[in-house]
Amino acid sequence: MKAYVFPGQGAQFVGMGKDLYDTNPVARELFDRANDILGFSITDVMHAGTAEELKQTKVTQPAIFLHSVILAKTLGDAFKPDMVAGHSLGEFSALVAAGAMTFDDGLRLVSARAHAMQKACELKPSTMAAVLALSDETVEAVCADIPGVVVCANYNCPGQLVISGEIEAIDAACAKLLEAGAKRALRLPVGGAFHSPCMEPARAELAEAIDHTVFSVPVCPVYQNVDAMPHTDPAEIKGNLIAQLTAPVRWTQTVRNMIAAGATEFVELGPGKVLQGLIGKIDKTVTVSGLQ
Repeated sequence: MKAYVFPGQGAQFVGMGKDLYDTNPVARELFDRANDILGFSITDVMHAGTAEELKQTKVTQPAIFLHSVILAKTLGDAFKPDMVAGHSLGEFSALVAAGAMTFDDGLRLVSARAHAMQKACELKPSTMAAVLALSDETVEAVCADIPGVVVCANYNCPGQLVISGEIEAIDAACAKLLEAGAKRALRLPVGGAFHSPCMEPARAELAEAIDHTVFSVPVCPVYQNVDAMPHTDPAEIKGNLIAQLTAPVRWTQTVRNMIAAGATEFVELGPGKVLQGLIGKIDKTVTVSGLQ
């Protein structure tokens, strides 16, 4: 069985999507439509902007979404997923690719999400940190003992987690995690504490936009971040998408569940190869490839 997966924030690069725009009429039409929906030329930033411009959350999230979804659209009838999943932001790409919502609605939600998250970041200083070579249970236990907000945010693969929360709590947790034997526990260059309680203002704002968006039954199960389980019911999908902003991304569990359900081939659609690398570390027996 074939599973398609979609990357999240951080996979962007200067020039992303330009070949698609220049060579594929379907891609060009969708990129041009995106410029109209967003009210600015995101294609100019993606294709010829600077790395600094691409780092702006209001640009990064829709840019990665567009690259991923348009790749799926250009496959046409060859895009026949048995299941899909996306990492954080990538879950929106997965939902649109699987027909759970329209391209236009998906882009509007991603743009709303980006702006809401940016506002939440500005309300209170917060950050994230990568933790290497410790068990999930050890990281969870250390975070639970630290005063303030610090939680596991991304279960990326065995021995690779990201924690998220208030800056002082993150620094204290990193010190304790190194004492516990972490190979690395280092702050990441991000704007805020994604997938933590610090994103509650963004979650509340995004919930309203999601509630007013029409969702359909997808063409295949969508494995969602909050519980790593397959979903096809539109009401469940909406609820999980709202919860996603303050809940961890259970990527390790997601990939394992997809494999248990029969996935033998994973194809990453979108910029970069991050998910291909993670899947290879989660299970070395499956076939992994990508299109960008």
